[in-house]
Amino acid sequence: MPGREEPGREVPGHDEPHRDGLGGRLNWLRAAVLGANDGVVSTAGLVVGVAGATSSADALLTAGLAGLLAGSLSMAAGEYVSVSTQRDSERAALDQERRELARTPGAELAELAGLYEQKGLSRELAAEVAVQLTRHDALGAHAETELGIDPDELSNPWHAAWASFLAFTAGALLPLLAMVLPSAGARLPITVAAVLAALAGCGWGSARMGGAPARPAVLRNVAGGVIAMVVTYAVGSLLGASGV
Repeated sequence: MPGREEPGREVPGHDEPHRDGLGGRLNWLRAAVLGANDGVVSTAGLVVGVAGATSSADALLTAGLAGLLAGSLSMAAGEYVSVSTQRDSERAALDQERRELARTPGAELAELAGLYEQKGLSRELAAEVAVQLTRHDALGAHAETELGIDPDELSNPWHAAWASFLAFTAGALLPLLAMVLPSAGARLPITVAAVLAALAGCGWGSARMGGAPARPAVLRNVAGGVIAMVVTYAVGSLLGASGV
């Protein structure tokens, strides 16, 4: 009949359930977006600030490379520590759940049924679902429903660290090259234009990949970049004028 789906039949235009490692994908996506944004904004602020104080290409290149290396390593280390802590917490929660399943399986079954009942299932159906899922994979059922964790897809700190490192480096290279390659008179406008375009593109891309509205993400990224460059250029100009 029209409007009804047949079991096992793919319906055109109907998306598959959001599985396939969504948690892991969002983890490295978050790290990559944060790294790229930080690379663009922090390096742009650094080289624009130095440009406000001096027109020396050597000074700009040195400052930019130092900021790129320090920032990429700092981002990678921070993501590794943060995600490692998250993974340790997930493992501890799973270990606790394993112990509870081994010691009090009846109570855990009742708890699982209660959770499904809270989601809107009838008491009889919730109990049947809990029994079936417990027979199939008790830990997986409890981890997903009670803890919001997939035991097979725990957070990977190395993925987040490398994503942050590479994304920061890629983001930082754009304002650095835009500042040191053009002639002295064209450096600043080219850098500002390149940075704003990169931030707009990064905001749009992250919103699209995450399924969020693009306009707010673009505006946030661009506004942050503008503020950073204006402030650092003003400070650099003041320091350069004072001879510091």
